[in-house]
Amino acid sequence: IKAFASLKNFNEEFAFSTWLYKIATNNSIDYIRKRKLQMYSIDKPIESKDSDYTFELPDDSYEADKELISDQRAVMLKSAIDQLPEKYRRVIMLRHSDERSYEEIADMLKLPIGTVKAHIFRARELLYKQLRHQIRHY
Repeated sequence: IKAFASLKNFNEEFAFSTWLYKIATNNSIDYIRKRKLQMYSIDKPIESKDSDYTFELPDDSYEADKELISDQRAVMLKSAIDQLPEKYRRVIMLRHSDERSYEEIADMLKLPIGTVKAHIFRARELLYKQLRHQIRHY
């Protein structure tokens, strides 16, 4: 509507699309300015018709119990990895501890890439079978 109303101000020396784009841009900026974001204090309750509302901020403080559980899981995982057959233990450590690609592992161990993928799959499967009952308790 603003573009149509301002059509008499259009200068034909310039591209119509540029002129129209500028009107749309300015219109958007005006809209944003009118709707300025209202700032609220997180210390004061927000009053509404029904009741006061207060912000509940999450507590990101140190949680010893979660760290303990994480540490226990890491110990169980390491123990389960140590019990894997050597060929599976090697590839799973290279893949997940050393963050090697399948190609790098294949080159390092002089194995076909398909064999590396199969060993990693089987290692994960064995770890899952071994740990699934233990992890449920955590």
